[in-house]
Amino acid sequence: MTQKQRMLAGELYTADDPEIAADAARAAAWMVRYNASLAGDAADRHALLVEGLGQVGEGVVVRPPFHCDYGTNIHLGARVFLNFGCVILDVVRVEIGAGTQIGPGVQILTADHPRDPSLRAQGLEFGRPIRIGANVWIGGGALILPGVTIGDDAIIGAGSVVTRDVTPGATVVGNPARPVAR
Repeated sequence: MTQKQRMLAGELYTADDPEIAADAARAAAWMVRYNASLAGDAADRHALLVEGLGQVGEGVVVRPPFHCDYGTNIHLGARVFLNFGCVILDVVRVEIGAGTQIGPGVQILTADHPRDPSLRAQGLEFGRPIRIGANVWIGGGALILPGVTIGDDAIIGAGSVVTRDVTPGATVVGNPARPVAR
């Protein structure tokens, strides 16, 4: 397997691989163009999203600035809304379901590192996919950690750190995020 294939499969890989570095450079150039589009036409921004991301549903809005690793591993359903300053580290697949609203400064992080310090010292890393269901509301400044699945209709409180899966319809808050009654 190539390093990129290993990355996409969620296996240990090295990010300084030339193919992966070229993909990151392409994404960086795309982000420069996208993030300069804030005052531009919404249709032009949507076309840029379609160019840079893996899947973009109808009516998606991503307010610049927006940052990601590669873009191609991000899949957004119809009417997804990401407010200013969102970061998605997409070394593996990130799915965000239709109608989900994400507040400013949210970080969605698939990238992870080995717990064994000798493996980290070798520059190895891996990713775990994130799935966010439909009609989810994620408050500003929340962090979604690697491998998390958030069920449909869930609410993630502002500033929460989501370390575990969230069941459909649940409201979670805090660090680490824990369920609360609605």
